[in-house]
Amino acid sequence: MRAHDWGRTSLGPSDQWPVPLRTALRLLLNSGHPMYIWWGRELVCFYNDAYRSSIGTDRHPSSLGRPGRGVWTEIWPIIGPQIEHVMSGHGATWNRNHLVPIFRNGQVEQAYWTYSYNPIDDEAAPTGVGGVLVICTETTEQVLAEQAVRAAEARWRQLFDQAPGFMCVLSGPEHRFEYCNARYFELTGRRDILGKSVVEALPEIERQGFITLLDGVYRTGKAHAASAAPIYLPRSEDPRVLQLRYLDFVYQPVLDAKGDVTGILVEGSDVTERVIAAQALVESEARFRDADHRKDEFLATLAHELRNPLAPLRNAAKVLRAPATDAKTREWATTIIDRQVQTMAGLLEDLLDVSKITRGQLTLHKQLTSIASIIDTSVEVARPLIDARRHAFLVSLPDEPIEVEVDPLRLSQVFSNLLTNAAKYMEPNGQIEVVAEFGEDGVYISVKDRGIGLEPDSLQRVFEMFAQVKGTLDRAEGGLGIGLALVKGLVELHGGRVTALSDGLGKGSEFRVWLPSPARRGEAATDVNPECLPLSSRSRRILVVDDNIDAAQSLAFLLQAQGHEVSIAHDGEQALISAGDFRPDIALLDIGLPKRDGYAVAEAIRRESWGKDILLLALTGWGQNDDKRRALEAGFDYHLTKPVDLDRVNNLIA
Repeated sequence: MRAHDWGRTSLGPSDQWPVPLRTALRLLLNSGHPMYIWWGRELVCFYNDAYRSSIGTDRHPSSLGRPGRGVWTEIWPIIGPQIEHVMSGHGATWNRNHLVPIFRNGQVEQAYWTYSYNPIDDEAAPTGVGGVLVICTETTEQVLAEQAVRAAEARWRQLFDQAPGFMCVLSGPEHRFEYCNARYFELTGRRDILGKSVVEALPEIERQGFITLLDGVYRTGKAHAASAAPIYLPRSEDPRVLQLRYLDFVYQPVLDAKGDVTGILVEGSDVTERVIAAQALVESEARFRDADHRKDEFLATLAHELRNPLAPLRNAAKVLRAPATDAKTREWATTIIDRQVQTMAGLLEDLLDVSKITRGQLTLHKQLTSIASIIDTSVEVARPLIDARRHAFLVSLPDEPIEVEVDPLRLSQVFSNLLTNAAKYMEPNGQIEVVAEFGEDGVYISVKDRGIGLEPDSLQRVFEMFAQVKGTLDRAEGGLGIGLALVKGLVELHGGRVTALSDGLGKGSEFRVWLPSPARRGEAATDVNPECLPLSSRSRRILVVDDNIDAAQSLAFLLQAQGHEVSIAHDGEQALISAGDFRPDIALLDIGLPKRDGYAVAEAIRRESWGKDILLLALTGWGQNDDKRRALEAGFDYHLTKPVDLDRVNNLIA
């Protein structure tokens, strides 16, 4: 700089330069930081050795002492306004990582700079500013490195978001959510969780043991993997409701350069559908094996039951062929043949009836019939066995005759089966009792015995096809295992239901048949007149949903008889359509519905604006605490266990 011929510049010899310039130059030349000065109206250029490496050989030393506009032509649109701002007395400027492309090393380079333009005060200058001091640092490498990191992070996040499973990154010992992909948000009910600890964001999983697992991975640095792990998570449509999911997942520790754990990468897949499908397959296989086993037992029993009559038939035939057979012996033999043929015919008729019920081809021929006459007919069939075993037989009927609209032949078949079973599965000198009574919602007829009883797990299974109750196959009267299946089918065809009760093995059994509303009560009774039935309240619009058509229609009839307007549906999808069109005040929903269960129907109704105030009553055969809790969580107001108490329904309607 000293060797430069300054006399040929507008500044003249250096000993004539103003004090502010010389002071600034002394600072510039003594600094190891890149510095630059523009001075005077022409913005004459000065720079130190540290700055020289930034501009390269293209501008050094040729730019020294030249006007700035001529030196920095390519970037003047960028820096010119900033220099003018300072020279006009408006103060310093500051730029961080600013892109200022310069011609360097024979080409224009995309360079980034952090720099300040500072005024050099000069009282002789018109604005009080004689020049601009530039203190700068080239940050190109830093900026490009940061851009590369951001690009890598963007690609990383893109990969996360495109991953087929859920992923998240937890940081620190508190396991704070640093990043989650879309599938993780979906899994956790789309809640705002970023920046929160796992305990804060998902408190419901703390008591499920997952926080302990995370703590262990963070403490030990050892990954943890799980397969089909059960977890209760909030539903996306209603975070207040938890649902069971199954997850495959890995907790992978994230390490820093020193090998210390700084966080945990969570990666996994929701395998709920796979697990449910596998469970269903196992259950299906178990049912198939059970059905196959019961079929084999049935075939063996059928062969036994059909062989039993063959021996007396063959013996009777030989007696008839014997030359010495007299008239009395011949009559005895023909009686045996007739009785055994009737036994075989009865077996075949039962098989055919069950087949017809299963295929929906059994037709009822209903007529007004008294319960007393049905029981009398049933007793006639069972009386020989009851007497042969010396059982006491009691019948208890109301003083007022009960008349119902039924198929008398089929209903007699029901009670003859129940009476015969009671007589078979009880030691001699036992007691059988038949009790019939009115109920508000129908007629109850019970057949009680003091026989071998039933284990708790047999109470439902006893009505299944080919079912054999434990401990009865060794008895001569084991039966085909279709009698109670036939009873159940015939009762349900009448719109009724049958249940088995027992305190356990050796403590007797009770089979309780319910039939819908009696048609008559005594001689003075007439056909049901809706106007004569008490109204539970003012007329309401009521939706009845049950896949049992007879149950739905009978309940609807009772409600209509009390002055209510009733609509019926038989599956979940039809229920939603009917609810939207009918807009009921009250809905009685069966839980076990086809297409969509009662829980899903209730939840869907509650999401509609018109469904928020509907009185929802759950009708179900399941009455455990968990069943009641689940019904209330789904949006039901009350949980009613079948058989439904019509008085309670009326009170709730009122």
